Amino acid sequence: MTAILFSGAAYLVGSVNFSILFFKLLKKGDPREKFSGNPGVTNVYRQAGMGAAVLVLILDVGRAVAVAFAGMALLSPPGVAWAGLALIAGNRYPCFHGFRGGKGVANYLGFSAAVAPMGAVFGAPAWGIVFWLSRLPFVASFAIVVCLAGASILKWQDYPLAVAGAAATLVFIVFNHRSNMAALWQSRGEQRKD
Repeated sequence: MTAILFSGAAYLVGSVNFSILFFKLLKKGDPREKFSGNPGVTNVYRQAGMGAAVLVLILDVGRAVAVAFAGMALLSPPGVAWAGLALIAGNRYPCFHGFRGGKGVANYLGFSAAVAPMGAVFGAPAWGIVFWLSRLPFVASFAIVVCLAGASILKWQDYPLAVAGAAATLVFIVFNHRSNMAALWQSRGEQRKD
C-alpha cells in the first residue's frame, strides 16, 4: 500500500512542469507552442537560452533526486523502481498541464543518479559523445537512458520486479520519442529519394 501511495505522489510531483511554470512567470507563453512542442530542456534552450535551460534541468533533476531518496528511505527496491516510472509518467502526462509534458529524460537522470550513480557517471559522457556524432538531442538521450537503466538493472539484479520497473521506464522513455524517430525516418527516406 505504501508503494502505491508513494507512486501516486511521485506522479503528482512529476506533473509539475518547471519549464511551463517558468515561461508563465516570464510571460513568454507556453514552451509547447514552438519548435518540437516539448516542454523539455532542449526546447527551453531553443526558446529562452542556456540560462533558462540549465535552470529547468537543475529543477527537474533536483526534484527527481528528492523523489528517489524519499523512495529509497520508504520502499523496497521494486517499489522504488516503479515509483520512478510513476515520476516519469507524471512528467510525460502531467495532470496539472493538460497531460502534455516532457519526455522524462532529465527526471530519469536525477532519479537514476540517486539510485545508481554509476549510470549517470557513464551516461553523461555517452550523451555528449552521441550528440557530437549525431547532432540529434533525442538520439543522445537514448544513450543516457540506456546507461541509467542499465546501472539500475545491475543494482537491482536480485529483485526481478525492480528490474522490470527499470526496463519498463527505459521502454517508456524510448516510446515517448516515437515522433522524433518517425520524423528522422521520414527525413532519411526523403534524402534517399533525392
